[in-house]
Amino acid sequence: MNNSITASAEGTKNPLPDTTLQDLPAVLRDAAARAGWSSLVDVQARAIPYMLASRNMMVQARTGSGKTGAFLLPMLARLDPSRANCQALILVPTRELARQVWLEAERLIGDAGLHTVAVYGGVGYSSQIDAIKAGAQIIVGTPGRVLDHLLKRTLTLDHLKMLIFDEADRMLSMGFYPDMQQVKRYLPQRPMHTCMFSATFPESVLRTAAEFITAGEFLSLSSDHVHVTDTEHIFYIVDGMDKDRSLVRLIEIENPSSAIIFCNTKMRVNYVAVVLQRFGYDADQLSADLSQSEREKVLDRVRKGTLRFLVATDVAARGLDIPSLSHVIQYEPPDEMEAYIHRAGRTGRAGASGIAISLVNKGERFALEKIAKEYNIPMQERPIPSDEDVASLVAERVTALLEAQLRGRDRLATERSHRFETLARSLAESEEESNIITMLLDDFYQLSLHAPPAKPGEGIKGPVQPNQPRHGGSSQRPRNRR
Repeated sequence: MNNSITASAEGTKNPLPDTTLQDLPAVLRDAAARAGWSSLVDVQARAIPYMLASRNMMVQARTGSGKTGAFLLPMLARLDPSRANCQALILVPTRELARQVWLEAERLIGDAGLHTVAVYGGVGYSSQIDAIKAGAQIIVGTPGRVLDHLLKRTLTLDHLKMLIFDEADRMLSMGFYPDMQQVKRYLPQRPMHTCMFSATFPESVLRTAAEFITAGEFLSLSSDHVHVTDTEHIFYIVDGMDKDRSLVRLIEIENPSSAIIFCNTKMRVNYVAVVLQRFGYDADQLSADLSQSEREKVLDRVRKGTLRFLVATDVAARGLDIPSLSHVIQYEPPDEMEAYIHRAGRTGRAGASGIAISLVNKGERFALEKIAKEYNIPMQERPIPSDEDVASLVAERVTALLEAQLRGRDRLATERSHRFETLARSLAESEEESNIITMLLDDFYQLSLHAPPAKPGEGIKGPVQPNQPRHGGSSQRPRNRR
């Protein structure tokens, strides 16, 4: 699909004026009243006119900005409650977000006649199937579980009018791209209103949008115009003794496809590279004291895009041009203020946005704030993820990956696995033996997700369904599935 994406400094084609709550149709005003809204927030005021006009949009909006209402509220005017079939599909990255969007939809819809259901992995199918069969018009779900229902033929998308990708950047970082590609095979082969909401638009998100959205336009809330080359600047306050563990937790949460991690000394470069390698990541180092042959080996992997994490000093990284770099992570602020600009500028290139992350202790925070003031950089402070945050996210990723692998098994493999049902129950019921299951899950996670997540345009790296071609062939739905 050769879709065009409007991404110029002029913004959207034929821009629409913002709207107010009072300007909306009565059915939308009633829904807003049910939800207790007294006015529209910025993302709603700006995006709703485009949603009502059925414009295919890419909306840059941060989590917590009110974007859920921006795509849910127009559905009351766009969907037909008299037709008991799926008319809107909202793809989200996590179970938690699926539940949040579903609850918001329930509040807004009230007694308007539309029905919604949240579908996600890690729970049984029966209640989800019942809601779909009952004629839910709005489906909110993770790509993997939506794909499960499509494969089981408990869900069809023949009557789909609206397709929404919510938090698209997180969806890709969760490793859902292969499932998104499989879902695409079941989409109607006709024009459809498709929108993508994302906090950032790195190259991976831009390329995914081009695969799903025809003639997509950008709408950014950062200003009156579109700035897709903006880099998001984030910092975390961490204990100096816990920086290495904090770095690992951030990488687990962000799951970047590629990143440079900057340190100020070659000794620190070596330490960080070793830490990442011991945690199972594809990481290498670049410092001034490497031999020329060693340096060339690392640079060759950088040029080919086969090295996921490069740990380097400013001197060693000078002059490097790494394509498709989604993240720059500063393990410590640079000694010279100008170096921050050079570091952060290595992401957010070629029409994409990027993320620059800084880890600072309380003493280093002053230096970072001085840099932000000098160059007028909007810095966002965020709380460092806890071990519990990481465990929860990793559990959801592993569940999605295991379910994907289960979908890819043929009858013989399924029959073969029955040999272990009794053992599996025994291990699960024994507190002493649960360490075996924990070890197996950890090994599976290391193999599956410590490699880079699948990138748009690179083909499907995950399990492929029987009798279905790998990505790169026809995007028509498989005939034997319908």
